[in-house]
Amino acid sequence: MMSGPLFRIIGLWSRQTGWLLAGLWLSLAAVVAAVGLMSVAGMTVGAAVLAGGLAFPALLRGLGAARVVLRYSERLVTHDAMFRALADMRVWFFGRLARTSAGGLGFRQAGDVLARLVGDIEALDGLYLRILLPLASAVLLLPALILLLGHRVPGLATEVGVLFAAAAFVLPWLAARASGRTGTGLAVEAGALRVAALDALTGLREVRAFAAEGRMLAAVQAKEGALLTAQQAMVSRTALAGAASFLCAQLAVLAVLIDAADNPGAAIGAAFLVLAAFEAVGGLTRAGALAGHASAAAKRVLEAADAPVPVPDPADPAAMPAAANLSFEGVEFRWSPDRPLVFEGLTLEVPQGARVALLGPSGSGKSTLAALALKVVAPRSGQVRLGGADIATLPAALVRARIAWLGQATHLFDDTIRQNLLLALPDAGEPALWAALDAARIGDMVRALPDGLDTWVGEGGTRFSGGQGRRLALARALLSPAPILILDEPCAGLDSDTERAFLETLNETASGRTVILITHRLTGVERLDRIFRLSGGKAVAAAG
Repeated sequence: MMSGPLFRIIGLWSRQTGWLLAGLWLSLAAVVAAVGLMSVAGMTVGAAVLAGGLAFPALLRGLGAARVVLRYSERLVTHDAMFRALADMRVWFFGRLARTSAGGLGFRQAGDVLARLVGDIEALDGLYLRILLPLASAVLLLPALILLLGHRVPGLATEVGVLFAAAAFVLPWLAARASGRTGTGLAVEAGALRVAALDALTGLREVRAFAAEGRMLAAVQAKEGALLTAQQAMVSRTALAGAASFLCAQLAVLAVLIDAADNPGAAIGAAFLVLAAFEAVGGLTRAGALAGHASAAAKRVLEAADAPVPVPDPADPAAMPAAANLSFEGVEFRWSPDRPLVFEGLTLEVPQGARVALLGPSGSGKSTLAALALKVVAPRSGQVRLGGADIATLPAALVRARIAWLGQATHLFDDTIRQNLLLALPDAGEPALWAALDAARIGDMVRALPDGLDTWVGEGGTRFSGGQGRRLALARALLSPAPILILDEPCAGLDSDTERAFLETLNETASGRTVILITHRLTGVERLDRIFRLSGGKAVAAAG
């Protein structure tokens, strides 16, 4: 039932060991109280049948109260422990994803990543609540059943023990094996549905413009149908496992009634005991059927988290240089072995404090050059140097701390203006925030807002126009103390007047920094020291 990925997931919960063990202890105590209550109740009924009166009333009341308190406490502690463990796992997963995705998701689909971060991790909550806790109860109850029944009727203890072991261990294991492929399909289909739905919602404007609502809806419904089929297969296996477990419980009760028929009082007590024991582990067969899904979810989570870091940090990093000149020396690069070369012997020098423009059509490598400078990817050969040091010998975090980047699709988070700016400098005070906004020529507009810096920007900055959003992004870049500023198509999507105003603002605000402007054309208002054209994988100096 337990696979390698599931064991590794359990290891990730180590920070919550205390809560998990407390939940386990309460769960076992609640099971003992429940089984004890049913056993005493059975003996009480048996005694009443034989003697016409009730026995053990005080013990019965005590066990009843203990069962209620322990069961309630167990629910509180176990669920709280699971919520804490899953929260830790999401943070761990996001950290691993960020470590391997410094340049964005790359070739991964956002919907698939979301499915792993949300759906697959949620599927793991049953690992503790539905599998580990009932399994621990089964391990405790099996010898207890054999001891309690065996001292009177040894044969009965063997029969009930075999049936209990089948219901608690064998059937769940068989169900887990049978549902392994179904569980994988369920996780894959759930992820595919999220991808399709997110894709349709993200492109809703284009869908409406081309009257493609019906086609997109049909595509989503097809994914939904595939998920429903996988869920039905899982439900069928779960129902079969539950029926087999129920049959084992009934056979055990029948064995008790037959073998202890000569002692009605003992038979009633034993029947109550057996019913309580089987009830405590009744969910294990269903858990076994769901274990395939949990195992598939664990594999998907670990697969995404264990993706290799594109550019690992050096084991023995060099000292960070003080200078801020950037150079590319004989750089050769391609995104994957099956794709053409982007750069072939690229050589380019950007002196400290210089303003350089890189021109070229789409696909010429302009954005790739920014990715190389930020150490998001590494060249196949040649070197990228920062302050004279090969960035391969420097930690990526320190390299990125020296370079502020403003891309053509810079993201504004669904948060306040303040929090969006603080992404660049978390400890910046209000004077620094206002200075950055004023430098980007948007400070007056923000001051006029009722909530000022605490104004919510909306998802992707939807509460602001394209030009205002781009200026907020520029303010964030200017807030960074990085001496190098890379602007990758910063005016994409803006009209010509807004573009010119934006670049004029940039001319005044980026003084003293090394500026690399990556664009497909110039407007004539830029203040530049050098201009290069990217062509054929090389940088060629152009007329100013």
